Amino acid sequence: MDHFRQISTFVDVVARGSLSAAARAEGIAPAMIGRRLDALEARLGVKLLTRTTRKLALTNEGAAFLEDCQRILTDLEDAEAAVSERSAHASGHLLISAPAGFGRQHVAPLVPSFLAEHRAVTINLNLSDRIVDVVGEGVDVAIRIAALPDSSLVSVKLADNHRVVVATPAYLKRHGRPQTLADLERHQCLAISSEGSQRGWTFRDNGKLVTLKVSGAMVCNDGAVLHDWALAGKGLAWRSMWEVGQDIEDGRLVSVLDDYAAPGNDIYAVFAQRRHLPLRIRAFVDFLRHTYAQADYWRRR
Repeated sequence: MDHFRQISTFVDVVARGSLSAAARAEGIAPAMIGRRLDALEARLGVKLLTRTTRKLALTNEGAAFLEDCQRILTDLEDAEAAVSERSAHASGHLLISAPAGFGRQHVAPLVPSFLAEHRAVTINLNLSDRIVDVVGEGVDVAIRIAALPDSSLVSVKLADNHRVVVATPAYLKRHGRPQTLADLERHQCLAISSEGSQRGWTFRDNGKLVTLKVSGAMVCNDGAVLHDWALAGKGLAWRSMWEVGQDIEDGRLVSVLDDYAAPGNDIYAVFAQRRHLPLRIRAFVDFLRHTYAQADYWRRR
């Protein structure tokens, strides 16, 4: 407590320009302000202020220390404000964007439960596989399946996720189980297309990430269709665990080439940088993160 009082006194003295002005604001004698500054300088072992009867001047060490102290005090104020906000009720409108497949399975079913806890909040859920402009389109929270490349936004990781190559046991019995990446060339690969071009499949091979263009007779721009085709035994599909995890556990699908699985593709909540994040946004992100962290959540989907 003494250390914090010394720091806040130091910042206040510099802001007000004199020991006497800081003392008047606090309702104490200037000598007590002076003792706090003396104790701070003695503890740090440096001179922070050059003091005369007429003026104060920061030393080089004092100027550098002042910046750190101001940042610490600002962060503390923000933390206290955030705690105070949490005791209030979330309210207002939320515009949420999510990928179509993930949003249908893992966002839309949770919205009613969230609104039951926060009755003063309304939600517009927009499902789309395009990357929305969070700031330009006024989106409050965007759910994304990948790391965040744009440093102007803030991301919060909601859950782990990775992609796996899957097929039905019947398909693997007919065509054999691929053992290496080269084996993909002789298989029917169910690839996803985007704006007329086919997306590659990404793997880790000998410590390096490689993206392969696979081939097959069936291509689609809808991941749910690829999932259905895989379940029908039409070929290999490269899908996220959030989509096929239960199928693997139940034996409908089998994962292959697991030694080549690439890391990443985790699930994030993305929003614009704001000094004081509205409680409704923070509450929704916390709700998703808490729900996804439950041990049995992904198993029952």
